[in-house]
Amino acid sequence: MDNEKEETKKSIKRSSNKNLKALIIVDMLNDFVRDEAPLKAPDIETIIEPIKREIKRAHSEEYPVIYICDSHDSDDREFKLYPPHAVIGTKGADVIDELKPESKDLIVWKKTLSSFYKTELDKLLSEKKIEEIIITGCVANICIYFVAFEAVVRGLKVSVILDAIIGLDKKDYDTAVEQMKKVLKVNLI
Repeated sequence: MDNEKEETKKSIKRSSNKNLKALIIVDMLNDFVRDEAPLKAPDIETIIEPIKREIKRAHSEEYPVIYICDSHDSDDREFKLYPPHAVIGTKGADVIDELKPESKDLIVWKKTLSSFYKTELDKLLSEKKIEEIIITGCVANICIYFVAFEAVVRGLKVSVILDAIIGLDKKDYDTAVEQMKKVLKVNLI
């Protein structure tokens, strides 16, 4: 009898993410979204509602929502390339209020443009047996493209929600989307 209960528990645990997918939300932080933000992406407000829609879908279908968040030290080497942003302990490093993670959601902190390099993302996806990631957030030609690339080379299926990502401008967006389609062969939705 105890063995049957244990098998049932294992089955329930396995089936809790029956689709083996996860929603990824990249860098929807105050320092990329708010008007006074040092790295505000133009028109980024237009992707907030589509991301909310995807979060609602993930929660209702019971697959994980993973926030990927820039998290820099005050003297981070990335600040040689970009203005200081998402400094640990500042309001700018927080996820915007409209998309605040729920207690069941997961957060992965990153210090580079990569969502995988020296982060817990690879381990987390492996532990949860994720086979597909669904990408949203900013910006298309930098962190969105890099997470798509790194997921593809790891053998994951990748989908990108086009109305839930944004570029620094139309040309950057179009170029990133074209490269994701032609080179990475990701599913563009």
